[in-house]
Amino acid sequence: MSPLRLRGVTVANRVWMSPMAQYSAGADGKPTDWHFVHYGARAVGGVGLIMVEATAVGPSHRTTSADLGIWNEEQAAAHRRLTSFISGAGTVPAIQLQAAGRKGSHQVPWVGEGQNGPVAVADGGWETIAPSPVPFGDLGVPREASHADIDEVVEAFARAARMAHLAGYEVVEIQAAHGYVLHEFLSPLSNHRTDEYGGSPGNRMRLPLRVARAVREAFPAEKPVFVRITATDWIEGGISIDDAAAFAEELAATGIDLLDVTSGVLVRDLRARPPVRDGVHVAFADTLKRASGLPVAPVGQLADLSQAAEAVANGRADAVLMGRALLRDPYLALFNRRDDTAAWPNQYHRAL
Repeated sequence: MSPLRLRGVTVANRVWMSPMAQYSAGADGKPTDWHFVHYGARAVGGVGLIMVEATAVGPSHRTTSADLGIWNEEQAAAHRRLTSFISGAGTVPAIQLQAAGRKGSHQVPWVGEGQNGPVAVADGGWETIAPSPVPFGDLGVPREASHADIDEVVEAFARAARMAHLAGYEVVEIQAAHGYVLHEFLSPLSNHRTDEYGGSPGNRMRLPLRVARAVREAFPAEKPVFVRITATDWIEGGISIDDAAAFAEELAATGIDLLDVTSGVLVRDLRARPPVRDGVHVAFADTLKRASGLPVAPVGQLADLSQAAEAVANGRADAVLMGRALLRDPYLALFNRRDDTAAWPNQYHRAL
């Protein structure tokens, strides 16, 4: 429950909400009442930081037509309703910036084949890009990204960072994991290019590092920038922890402030999913912290506060990001704090 200061931002405690997509935005990409109630409940529930779900940096960078967006000023203004309430509850508002790459233009999870169900351009979908024309599972074949496409991705992230500041977010996170476009460029499983963006590890890092530098430059110096990093692809021929450590060192040199550590799901293969194991990413986070010197926050399979407390207390993590557990219980961060009435909303004191 101790605070953590990153640049000019102080987070009240180390229990943070992970970005968990809601697929509930309007056609204009703006937050709806669902988002206000969903994030508002977790803000009064006592987490130190709320990472608003993966939010597209442009209309062609969405996963679904119901994704949140942050590519224009109208969207930024709509996000202010969220950031104002979250800040007012004493929680730091953060947002994850995403470009979907080959995992874009699919159905929302509860319609048809969901995330495995492609939406064709003729049916309201859009063309996707990737480092190489290799599809993800049954989704559409992406177009190999040109140099102009790559430049557009960099500028889209930078523009989204500027819009996030305008919206009132205190932290932005670059999504460079979970099989989305930056991860696709990093991994030899999805990047088969022979130009300066493919082949060697340095070449495969080139686009993600360009994005990191552009976002860091676009976002105010007093506000932190995080990167969600994959520790391993869990499958032969993919990213290893040594590769991730080298990338983490480069990110530190660009001025990134914290690594959100996860793994897997680059390819549609059960072997590429993280094993079911409590705190599966804690050891990876510790390794990347030592390699880069950066603060780290593991995510995934951290279901209770005792696990979180142990990871922070033994120095293997600086914070933890909790997702599904907070979907089940928005007040999880207040568990065992009934004697700390200041941590609870005044409106709830009668329950203590």
